[in-house]
Amino acid sequence: MSVSMKDLDPAFRGAGQKEGLEVWRIEDFKPVPIPSSSHGKFFMGDSYIILKTTALKNGSLRHDIHYWVGRDTSQDEAGTAAILTIELDAALGGRAVQYREVQSNETEKFLSYFRPCIMPQPGGVASGFKHVEVNEQEHATHLYVCSGKRVVHVKEVPFARLSLHHDDIFILDTKSKIFQFNGSNSSIQERAKALEVVQYIKDTFHAGKCEVAAVEDGRMMADAEAGEFWVFFGGFAPLPRRAPVDSNEKDEETTLKLLCFNQGKLDSINYESLAHELLETNKCYLLDCGAELFLWTGRTTSLQERKGASEAAEKLLSDANRTKTHVIKVIEGFETIMFKSKFKEWPQTPDLKLSSEDGRGKVAALLKRQGLNVKGLMKAAPAKEEPQPYIDCTGSLQVWRVNDKDKTLLSSSAQSKFYSGDCYIFQYMYPGNDKDECLVGTWFGKKSIEEDRLTAITLTRKMVESAKFQATQACLYEGREPIQFFVIFQSFQVYKGGLSSGYKKFIAENGINDDTYSEDGLALFRIQGSGPENMQAVQVDSVASSLNSSYSYILHDGNSVFTWTGNLTTALDQELVERQLDVIKPNLQSRSQKEGSETDQFWSLLGGKVEYSSQKIGMGNESDPHLFSCILSKGDLKIIEIYHFTQDDLMTEDLFILDCHTDIFVWVGQQVDVKVRLQALDVGKKFLELDFLMENRSHDTPIFIVMEGSEPPFFTRFFKWDSSKSLMHGNSYERKLSIVKGGGTPALDKPKRRTPVHSGRSTGQEPQRSRSMSFSPDRARVRGRSPAFTALASTFESANTRNLSTPPPVVKKLYPKSATPDPSNTSSKSSVIADLTGSSNCPTQAPKSVEDGPVPEKPKQEEDAKENIGSMAGRLESLTIAEDVKENEPEDDEGLPIYPYDLLKTTAAEPVTEIDVTRRETYLSSAEFKEKFGMAKEAFSKLPKWKQNRMKIALHLF
Repeated sequence: MSVSMKDLDPAFRGAGQKEGLEVWRIEDFKPVPIPSSSHGKFFMGDSYIILKTTALKNGSLRHDIHYWVGRDTSQDEAGTAAILTIELDAALGGRAVQYREVQSNETEKFLSYFRPCIMPQPGGVASGFKHVEVNEQEHATHLYVCSGKRVVHVKEVPFARLSLHHDDIFILDTKSKIFQFNGSNSSIQERAKALEVVQYIKDTFHAGKCEVAAVEDGRMMADAEAGEFWVFFGGFAPLPRRAPVDSNEKDEETTLKLLCFNQGKLDSINYESLAHELLETNKCYLLDCGAELFLWTGRTTSLQERKGASEAAEKLLSDANRTKTHVIKVIEGFETIMFKSKFKEWPQTPDLKLSSEDGRGKVAALLKRQGLNVKGLMKAAPAKEEPQPYIDCTGSLQVWRVNDKDKTLLSSSAQSKFYSGDCYIFQYMYPGNDKDECLVGTWFGKKSIEEDRLTAITLTRKMVESAKFQATQACLYEGREPIQFFVIFQSFQVYKGGLSSGYKKFIAENGINDDTYSEDGLALFRIQGSGPENMQAVQVDSVASSLNSSYSYILHDGNSVFTWTGNLTTALDQELVERQLDVIKPNLQSRSQKEGSETDQFWSLLGGKVEYSSQKIGMGNESDPHLFSCILSKGDLKIIEIYHFTQDDLMTEDLFILDCHTDIFVWVGQQVDVKVRLQALDVGKKFLELDFLMENRSHDTPIFIVMEGSEPPFFTRFFKWDSSKSLMHGNSYERKLSIVKGGGTPALDKPKRRTPVHSGRSTGQEPQRSRSMSFSPDRARVRGRSPAFTALASTFESANTRNLSTPPPVVKKLYPKSATPDPSNTSSKSSVIADLTGSSNCPTQAPKSVEDGPVPEKPKQEEDAKENIGSMAGRLESLTIAEDVKENEPEDDEGLPIYPYDLLKTTAAEPVTEIDVTRRETYLSSAEFKEKFGMAKEAFSKLPKWKQNRMKIALHLF
């Protein structure tokens, strides 16, 4: 079923072709476009059609169509809007979800388009109505009632005391002042959302020039603002209690009715359980759920059948006077989560999922075979990009293995070597935008025992508590680690078996063979990753079926070492094998095996040649994020989706879940009770069990617990983030009130971060600091200046940028074989440093604070201190140059020494030392650089990182 554009109303032509919102008003039974400046402005006597087009990550466009019916609109006009909505959907391919919206009872999705609210005005084009515009000279007093924690439903009520009650929030809009009256039974979140409406009224109807007052229910005349409010109602008097609402209104107990639209009439369908098989593809059905009425249309139904079913749905509601029921129309194959959840089971339809990995033609052909109109379905698919970690990689790392209900700290040489039978705890400290950030996490091996897992969670929770809940917590499982985990470790190895006493006891009691990795035994490792800053070696079963043409492998048996490269591997994959050899078997010569030309000895070690896969192991793609509000009550988790979310939706009193398919984030507000905070991980696990999005996701999906005020960049990237908002004090209502009254976000003292020590150089063109390095055991691992030298430099920084009473930070090395300075150089530098520190007037002890004693005379001392700091800074600069550039050596434009290409390449017999091995190319002369790379250094620096690495690999400079 489709409609050609030539048969479509001219007002709809070209609609839905790009992301955004489009609105039409029905005038004389025709759609008339509304300019974007008037979006959100509705009149009670009119009907409107609203099209929301969303660009998805997979390259496709999703359409949601709403038709809004004003309180005073005619039945014919409302019917016209419903029919035109079906025609618009048909022209867009017949896959849009359609919603019927009734004034004062709109869906939350619809209201999310027009934040903070819609306030329909009297008037309309039909039936002789006239649009009533705001008269700036004579401002009439209005009283509005507001309800809703996530989006606000605003309704004008009679300006009278009888309209007020204790359950909702009321806004009194007078000529010179706006009052918000907070009912005693209203929540803090509702009050905060109502303040957004106050701000809207202030900006829209008062040009931002009027006072705002907040009045609490029950406050007497002694309060000036409360007294002023009650004067408008003839003085204060207690409000009467409203009669309780009938508790029989329970959606859970509503009986679902399934009706089939057949030859112009509705036939009831009897069923024992609501199953997907009841729906036939050549028919239309109504599923009556009480609060919602779903209209489901099969793929092969005609346009006239769909129009007839829509009219039948409207008549059903009209006859029963069900004005508040939402009508939602869905097409077969593109049903909403809410609709599918009504059925006992819903089959997975993975073939209908649009993925950017599939070609447009392949997807279109697939859907066409299934009977779908594919016209306009796919836009140009975006180029596939490597996932970004969004985390600083220059921090410090500590790792513990869980053992016997405690944790054992691992040495730096062992902290990247994990075993499948064990559980681990890691703590990563790294510099953030405003302060040092902390990530504390658990890693569970596939064969780890439950007792160790519970111990790991308990110990991690205590670490987070000791950090005053300011650390981000991660719960990760082997085989499903996120990109952040891999770039923190950079080089990561997973071995079979386990070392913990709990694991050893478990396999002994259950008669399980101990296959714990042995350096002298037989072992096969699959090598994977995207570069030196993200590479893993995973031990797999030592059989030929474990091989895969898309990967490289390391096989060893005692002193026999083989490397195997599949036919679908790249030069980068082969480079990673060499780097992992330096970790797994650093002192033995390996024998290279190419797929298709292996030796008999190689196959013999694997037990003979058998068939194996060539398909790359999929890690899952990040999807469009969804935000959910969570309420945990007596073990039950209630979740409600928040549409078109912003940072302002994160209320400090609540828990929220941000779901992006590959990971989920549990955000915990500052005002959340401590007992609930400690259940945040349980909330995340419960969410995965409920499978709200019906994606059959693994329960091992990574879970991050994010605390308000300590949000990491890999969380804030999903928002237009303003860090000052998450650092505000008070509850949601107090924060919003200070903004509305003050006209802006109050400036707060942000927590200061100590000057970070970066262990690698960075350039202006590189947004991420690289820690990539060589893993050769014979070669010193250099990352630019040593941390010790950088820490020394921080000692002599200006007092304006660092609190001199704070000792310089110490960064723990991430790798065991960090570069050590040449002893001869060290001694000479030490003498210079001693001379500098000896000649300075800086005290050896930390200065006392002002409160500890009288303030000393400062003017002369400060002058001398500035001179000392200035002179030390100058001499320190000479130290820097002395470390990086030796005397009489040529320098390039960056002040780096120049070396010939033959000494800089990784295959050189006598490679140059004391350079940053992650930037070998920078030590080439400009002429030789252009000769080797075919471009100037400046042009090279503007290339994407992956393209730079490929070129460097080809030239043996990586």
